[in-house]
Amino acid sequence: MLATLARVATVRRSGLRPGPGSRRGLWTGRPQADTDNVKPLEGVKILDLTRVLAGPFATMNLGDLGAEVIKVERPGAGDDTRTWGPPFVGTESTYFLSVNRNKKSIAVNIKDPNGVKIIKELAAICDVFVENYVPGKLSALGLGYADIDRIAPHVVYCSITGYGQTGPLSQRAGYDAVASAVSGLMHITGPEDGDPVRPGVAMTDLATGLYACGAIMAGLIQRYKTGKGLFIDCNLLSSQVACLTQVAGNYLIARKEAKRWGTAHGSIVPYQAFKTKDGYLVVGAGNNMQFATVCKILNLPELIDDCKYKTNHLRVQNRKELIRILSARKSNSDLLRTSRGPHWLSDLGRAPAFTMCLKVGARPSFLPEAICA
Repeated sequence: MLATLARVATVRRSGLRPGPGSRRGLWTGRPQADTDNVKPLEGVKILDLTRVLAGPFATMNLGDLGAEVIKVERPGAGDDTRTWGPPFVGTESTYFLSVNRNKKSIAVNIKDPNGVKIIKELAAICDVFVENYVPGKLSALGLGYADIDRIAPHVVYCSITGYGQTGPLSQRAGYDAVASAVSGLMHITGPEDGDPVRPGVAMTDLATGLYACGAIMAGLIQRYKTGKGLFIDCNLLSSQVACLTQVAGNYLIARKEAKRWGTAHGSIVPYQAFKTKDGYLVVGAGNNMQFATVCKILNLPELIDDCKYKTNHLRVQNRKELIRILSARKSNSDLLRTSRGPHWLSDLGRAPAFTMCLKVGARPSFLPEAICA
């Protein structure tokens, strides 16, 4: 039965050439002349025991790069996100489909000894093992890192959790909204004088998936050098805290408490959305030259050399007055609030390449004519 399953999953190994000092490498066995058609991870096989978002997003990205991903789901219900809808495509939710392309799927009951044997046999012929169970759960079933390492020491084993392998929160399930709150992301997101806001997509899950994806690729390079697999510990809380970047740095270095800025930026002015007659425009002026360009387009050239706005530092200090001028921005008879967005997109589109403006809409505006750069 195990051999049949392995054939169904098409997990036969392609010829992997060992790198320096290693038994296994990343080479796919293709002739050198055919390298233009080779994806970076072609020949790499991934056993994916993850569910919901962070893990599936990581393995989907690896699949996009050419890896063969075998997704293991529980018999019957499968991944929880299969039912997260509407909308649906047939019986599958678009949520599930959005993070599970480029994968093969099998159903295995890992609570059954036979199911554990199936997973071990598959792990032995794969390069990467990814799971997102609460720490200790897979070990209790005989599928923890130590168990897989014994039978497949070449495997790069990645564990994605909510709060890490140890510590007081380690046994809690990881949920994006909770981790984004604990990490501080929700505290700095939302209207300046309003309530904390959850980002429109699960940024903590997605960031964790990207960190896991990068760590796995680094692990494959490490294995190429040493011939040995390794254990990767990736969790929602650490990933999101790492993404706080300059906000965390502001506190650690200057003891400056973070706050909500709405669409604005705490360290750059102007860098926010402005209301127009038919929507919003986001203007980002990251340097003095860009600020001068914005002023010229808005017919406010007197602001360029104004002693209160000549540098970004000064513009941040005088934020309220400058934003009030730009928001009202009288120029003869024109007002930003009574002008149509496309008019300003057109003007900004003729500006030098260092000015960036994007119309904010209900659907993505990815067409070149909708993005001015």
